[in-house]
Amino acid sequence: MISVIIPVYNEAASISGLLHHLDTHSKSGKITEVIIVDGGSTDETIPLARSFSENGSGLPLVICESEKGRARQMNAGANLARGNVLYFLHADTFPPAGFDDAILKQVQKGNNAGCFRMKFDSKHPVLIFSQYFTRFNFKACRGGDQSLFVERRIFDSLNGFDEEFEIYEDCDFIGKIYDQYKFTVINDYVITSARKYARNGTMKLQYHFTMIHIRKWLGADAAALSRYYKKHIQT
Repeated sequence: MISVIIPVYNEAASISGLLHHLDTHSKSGKITEVIIVDGGSTDETIPLARSFSENGSGLPLVICESEKGRARQMNAGANLARGNVLYFLHADTFPPAGFDDAILKQVQKGNNAGCFRMKFDSKHPVLIFSQYFTRFNFKACRGGDQSLFVERRIFDSLNGFDEEFEIYEDCDFIGKIYDQYKFTVINDYVITSARKYARNGTMKLQYHFTMIHIRKWLGADAAALSRYYKKHIQT
């Protein structure tokens, strides 16, 4: 059984569409719950999620609160999850039809953690070039926008996401999976929003994301990465 875990903060623009998408694109009947973990939204994110649930969604919806911070929120969702497979999904990322079947087939094959390839909802050449590399099964090609499934036993053995990271928590955790377990890339695509690129400028943001990766590889700690991010990137 799969528990879908979605950390949110002021996602009123996308949450209803995402929940509808999950409802209509899941196929297996083996999604235990969709867990929305709110980090203190001040918009209509949670009322909209509740409204969707009350109006007849086929997926059980759980809404909880956590301290803001994606690592904290995802850990909080995992603590509540009843499924033996955890599927972490960003609020602006839409998985393919039958995503749950695809995940369960990989688990049955013994692939206990993995992600999908990714496409942006933009035709900018830089983003088309960047998304191409998500097909390759290398640690350096991973990111949270590709979503992540992981068996609970593996998640627990790695002590979940490191809450010291305000950013880069996905890459840090996925790197630990690569180091100790088998990781797979499913041959299908999630579609993720390029809104942050539009807000910051595509070339500028791609440069800063590259610099964050390089700084991490050179030994920068979580606090240093956060300082760099807050200085250069508009959220």
